[in-house]
Amino acid sequence: MQTLQETMQQPINSPFNAESTATEVASGHHLNGKTAVVTGGNSGIGLEIARVFAEAGAQVIVGARDAGKAAAVLQQLPNVSFIPLDLSDPDSVDNFAAQLLAEHNKLDYLFNNAGLFNVPSFQTDKRGYELQFGVNHLGHFQLTGRLWPALKQAGRARVINTASIGHRHMALQPDDINFEKQPFDTRKAYGQSKTANVLFTVELDRIGQQYGIRAYAVHPGAVQTDVFRYMSPDEYRTWAQPIKTFKTPQQGAATLVWCGLSSQLADIGGVYCENCNISERVPADVTVPYGVRPYALDPVQATVLWQLSQRVTGVRFS
Repeated sequence: MQTLQETMQQPINSPFNAESTATEVASGHHLNGKTAVVTGGNSGIGLEIARVFAEAGAQVIVGARDAGKAAAVLQQLPNVSFIPLDLSDPDSVDNFAAQLLAEHNKLDYLFNNAGLFNVPSFQTDKRGYELQFGVNHLGHFQLTGRLWPALKQAGRARVINTASIGHRHMALQPDDINFEKQPFDTRKAYGQSKTANVLFTVELDRIGQQYGIRAYAVHPGAVQTDVFRYMSPDEYRTWAQPIKTFKTPQQGAATLVWCGLSSQLADIGGVYCENCNISERVPADVTVPYGVRPYALDPVQATVLWQLSQRVTGVRFS
């Protein structure tokens, strides 16, 4: 007998596909009076999300570390403001949330988009956890928790977490987050952080439904952005060689925008999406570069991660 999660994790008849752009997905949507937060919204996919939502009328708040870079690219967009945000630093996350809540009492869309990939050596965030796990998951868990009152106030908010097909490289290892029992492998560490993004989505959607909050995890596809900055040219060529087609940032942002705006998802949440559709489930031992592995949807592991995240961050979702 299928669980509710397995029932929802089925592709639907979406009018969009892998080649659709964020602009096409947002066409016809009027977001005046809506508020959106985009982490990592000063470049790549995040910048495209911010642009599309702002041009549709939403007030967009971008959080990112590089204020200079943000000022240079965001000043050309309407309805966009910037608040510094370093997801590896709990104080920075709290300061971002406090400033946002002082200016906005509701939040309709939260795009937990910023992230690190392929960090070259073992490093930790200011909490003492492996850096990719700390930035990609713990920082966003803390941020979402701090913004929870504003998400509830919106009535029908959506939280979209940028995950990755990279989750196939490693399931959650709750007793070895910091690779103390095995040699550090940056690809596995990234995979664990992306599995955490999906598990976080599963539990977040479960607890958020009573407040009208739905959550989605998204694999944007292979997009050439500065997320590859830690790779040497040789490493990048090796990584990119099997990829037949890269998406543009506009195409990479499309599925995140679709999860934010699609009426087809009004009664669906806690799912992993790609190519503007809900992904199919793929067995854990299959190496195909698509689909979601069952361990990333496991509600038991989602609860384990939630409890670990609460303990580490000190955040409780009221």
